[in-house]
Amino acid sequence: MKNIVIFASGFGSNFQALTDAVKHGKLHANIAGLICDKAGAYAIERARINSIPVALLERNSFSSKTEMDMAILHQCQSWNADWLVLAGYMRLLSPMLIQAYPRHIVNIHPSLLPKYRGLDAVGQALDQKESIYGLTIHFVDEGMDTGEIIVQVPFEAEQLDRDHIEKRLHQLEHQMYPAVINKLILEESV
Repeated sequence: MKNIVIFASGFGSNFQALTDAVKHGKLHANIAGLICDKAGAYAIERARINSIPVALLERNSFSSKTEMDMAILHQCQSWNADWLVLAGYMRLLSPMLIQAYPRHIVNIHPSLLPKYRGLDAVGQALDQKESIYGLTIHFVDEGMDTGEIIVQVPFEAEQLDRDHIEKRLHQLEHQMYPAVINKLILEESV
């Protein structure tokens, strides 16, 4: 069984969806641990509730980004990670990490890339009065939300309301992310 390490910075709803998918046999992987960069992130509590090891690696604890990324890499290696899964992790990964796990780092983003990269993609789309929203699951490269697209799921917004759009996005994310990760893992095993 493949080991995945999940990276999260906040509430951790996608972390929970992945954990639930493992429990229900929809994601055939072992969640080896959670990497988190924010001490107050609820994702940490979710990991503790699910008996998943946590490595809290905050930027201000390191003298440089490189030192932090070395610590992240060593932690992933100590957990024997096969895949790194970003689930609301709000930092760019260094080339060192990306090169250590080529085509084995996946991210989910709440827009139809290449539109609305980076922070607050929903807000960016609302500002442009978009009517079509969606999510993108992609491999991570050295850019911000620029990696090869694995799948995109569009939907038409019934109302241009942030809460409505975000609720629909979360439903899709929680359904699609575990399924896509599972498919990648199964394809690799063939």
